[in-house]
Amino acid sequence: MPLSRQNTSLRSALLALVALLVLGGASPLAAQGKFKWWQSDRYKTELMLTADQSKRLEEIFQQALPTLRAQMKTLETAEAELERLFHRGDDSAVMAQVARVESARAELNTSRNNMLLKMRRMLTSDQWIKFGALHKSLEHEREQALQRSNAAPK
Repeated sequence: MPLSRQNTSLRSALLALVALLVLGGASPLAAQGKFKWWQSDRYKTELMLTADQSKRLEEIFQQALPTLRAQMKTLETAEAELERLFHRGDDSAVMAQVARVESARAELNTSRNNMLLKMRRMLTSDQWIKFGALHKSLEHEREQALQRSNAAPK
């Protein structure tokens, strides 16, 4: 596979990992109670994850969780303050707060991406390729289920 195409595939798979980890929530912490793909029977089977890989992926997640929680709380607080300032109508204060919100968001995203890269290193190249294909398949299944539920009479 040409290098640029391979880089695009790897980038797509990393984005898939991000999407699956956060699984529909705005919060990177949504995965804690909703979907830990490395503990999913389907992912374990299709990726042929070893018990050690699943354990190490969970350790990476748990190690990152306190930081992600704290950064999410900081972001939520900054966003709440932005909303308050926005309603007050103080443009200069709003713009200063926008900078704080975006800085908090960037810190959170950096921490989350650092965690995801560590997780990526736990997978073999073959598992990574299968991960991307499995993600695409599940996305397609979710889209079809959503279309069926939207088409159902109410």
